[in-house]
Amino acid sequence: MRVTQGGSGPMRVVLAEDSVLLREGLVRLLEEAGTEVVAAVGDGPSLVRAVREHRPDVAVVDVRMPPSHTDEGLRAAVEARQQVPGTAVLVLSQYVEVAYADELLADGAGGVGYLLKDRVADVDTFLEALQDVVGGGTVLDPQVVAQLFARRRADDPVRRLTPREREVLGLIAEGHSNGAIARLLVVTPGAVEKHTQHIFAKLGLAQDDDQHRRVMATLAYLRG
Repeated sequence: MRVTQGGSGPMRVVLAEDSVLLREGLVRLLEEAGTEVVAAVGDGPSLVRAVREHRPDVAVVDVRMPPSHTDEGLRAAVEARQQVPGTAVLVLSQYVEVAYADELLADGAGGVGYLLKDRVADVDTFLEALQDVVGGGTVLDPQVVAQLFARRRADDPVRRLTPREREVLGLIAEGHSNGAIARLLVVTPGAVEKHTQHIFAKLGLAQDDDQHRRVMATLAYLRG
């Protein structure tokens, strides 16, 4: 699969990963997929500088980087996005860190993904996620979605949804289109559209661009 950014040139990527082996492997994978890796760095401050300098379409970021190997990558991604609004971010982690996805999604602008590193072994899944976040969508690993369901509050508006609507919202959070959801649930696209409209209404999302409402529905889901 080859990825594009919808313009006249290739998708431009900044990569932040402290493991030299994984970083070089990702650079090769991304370049073979037709992207232009404009910078590949190993720490948070270098990520911020690279995003500011190159203004890429997307930053692919490891969460845990030097010096403390806790959340430097995430904090740098948030800072880079603040300094260069509109930069898409695809987070890669070995762990499910739900709060990190929540922080990146907090502005409601979309263009955010969170995948576990073992998903990179599935090249098409990784490249599709990259394409989706550059297009303004949200892509969350199914394990992140599962943990979100496990921490629902009693007053969470998501609890108003029917089991089928929660299932559809979970698939929206994973980044699936209505057509893909219809195929996964073996229902018609019209049925999925009806479910999504009910979800938007129950979550109090006013009539707006559907892509924006999908992002806001995912954010409501994260904040539960």
